[in-house]
Amino acid sequence: MFESIALAAPDPILGLTDAFRADARPEKINLTIGVYRDAEGQTPILECVKAAERLLLESEKTKGYLGIEGLPEFLRLASDLALGDLVPASRVAAVQTPGGTGALKVAGDFLAANLRGSRVWTSTPTWPNHTSVFETAGVATESYPYLSADRKSLDLSGMLETLERDGRIGDVVCLHACCHNPTGIDPTRQQWAEIAELLASRGMLPLIDFAYHGFGEGLLEDRVGIQEISKQHQEFMVCSSYSKNFGLYSERVGALLSVCSTDQAATHVSSRLKQSVRSNYSNPPRHGGAIVATILGSSELRSQWEQELAAMRGRIHEMRTRFVEGMASTNCGVDYSFLLDQRGMFSFSGLNAMQVDWLRSERGIYIVGSGRINVAGITPSNLSILTAAIAEATSV
Repeated sequence: MFESIALAAPDPILGLTDAFRADARPEKINLTIGVYRDAEGQTPILECVKAAERLLLESEKTKGYLGIEGLPEFLRLASDLALGDLVPASRVAAVQTPGGTGALKVAGDFLAANLRGSRVWTSTPTWPNHTSVFETAGVATESYPYLSADRKSLDLSGMLETLERDGRIGDVVCLHACCHNPTGIDPTRQQWAEIAELLASRGMLPLIDFAYHGFGEGLLEDRVGIQEISKQHQEFMVCSSYSKNFGLYSERVGALLSVCSTDQAATHVSSRLKQSVRSNYSNPPRHGGAIVATILGSSELRSQWEQELAAMRGRIHEMRTRFVEGMASTNCGVDYSFLLDQRGMFSFSGLNAMQVDWLRSERGIYIVGSGRINVAGITPSNLSILTAAIAEATSV
């Protein structure tokens, strides 16, 4: 039976990582997959995480199953981190998930089972897995414009016009809370207010992907979109990830927070979310959620985490600035200063597919075909190699 199954196409990003690993060139550079790297090119374990794990090692009494919804203390603290006092805790139906992707999948399953006929709108461009996750869950997807024609700024008018013209009551709009992947271009507070108003007037449900909390401007500043949404919507969903801001990539820690209009609605939605979890992965893993809960629940570890998070954010900002300065020094004729307005790990470089292919084949520099670069993959030791190669690629 299996002999008739065709080979699946490789993942467009993880496939590049496999090719990078097989590349024997010593000066190769990987700017593809979205993981934070320090100045030495490593993905470190945060010191606050190590401290939390030591505490857990000493205090944990069991490795028994968690409940379907996950670790209660983790969910309370995760909700507070993402939502603060924007909505009463009693109106939030929350489940712990295997990473932010797991949160998106549970949301997709919930929509497919309970809001039949709803479509999910995603930005063009967006994280490639968004469409796959929702469509695999059985939810139809549509797309709205996000980038302006020059690929350097937000096309707010195009976005709003499309959603107003083609959106339907009950449709769901997937939004990136901050550090938009793949562009690094975020709405301003005023733009967020306009987006929130349009979705409210059309009866559309915001679904907010919060994968990079703290990597943009700060923990409070990165919640501006959620703040504006909460002013005009009694119902919305937030998919939070703790892979980046806690460095817990392999622990797969996430949360789906569903804000409801009433306490009773939250109880009903919670029951349906748990139904989706039960038929998917039954219950979430304990360790990663316990790490996050231990850190957020300790004033000392929380302070240490915020300092380490600020250092990661600062390094990304610094390397983006140094990259722009480095490209200017090559006299390549391309002004990359537009990257300075972008936030988070990713930036749209403006490189086209042919230039990306040349960089990979001729210089061992791996970049996603769209030209998106992981700024965190730039280090002081590879910066000059990278800028010289890009200058050469743009002149070929």
